[in-house]
Amino acid sequence: MTQSDKKAVRGTGVREAAAQAGRENILRAATKVFARYGYDGGSVEKISKLAKSHDRMIYYYFGSKENLFIAVLEGIYQRMDEAEAKVAPDASTPVAALKTVIRFKLDYYRRNPDFVTLLNTENLHKGRHVSKSGRQGEYSSHAVDIIAKILASGVEQGLFRPDLKARDVFLLIASAAYFYTSNRYTLSAFLGEELDTPEAVQNWEAFVTDSVLRTVRADARPAI
Repeated sequence: MTQSDKKAVRGTGVREAAAQAGRENILRAATKVFARYGYDGGSVEKISKLAKSHDRMIYYYFGSKENLFIAVLEGIYQRMDEAEAKVAPDASTPVAALKTVIRFKLDYYRRNPDFVTLLNTENLHKGRHVSKSGRQGEYSSHAVDIIAKILASGVEQGLFRPDLKARDVFLLIASAAYFYTSNRYTLSAFLGEELDTPEAVQNWEAFVTDSVLRTVRADARPAI
């Protein structure tokens, strides 16, 4: 390889890195804008302004506002998936592993309000954007697989019911995490008590953990 060839390769690498950085910068800005204003109110102009970029660069990287929103949704799911993978609960100790999953879910939703807000936005649109992703089942399947391994281990050890579906247990945990976080302000006003204090959050985690374990344990029986 000649010296000029080496310079060309380095130049290409620099341009690719700059392009990737520009794309990521727009994605970060779009995540904040869509979380604050929703899909309809999150204009391309607001996003490019926050990203200190130009409208044309958004269309260059993503093609359309809708494609950008889909990329934002994929991004928030991917980050949750990566965070959950780092937790890596040990399925050979199923009770402790299930507690770890519950704790992670509740804590992640609480610490990532943009995640919850963006899910609210997409649910208002009846999931029409995420359904176009092509990756919509990728992250949820991983989360369900983790629970499936924990449940299988629990059944093998005689601790958990054999008639459970991992999907149902996943939905039970996710709904407890999502609903509490997304509705904490209105529920605080309705119930007349602050649900966002450390004590209230700890109490909810203990209650959800107890509820899930009571549901999955071997001596539990379905009500119907």
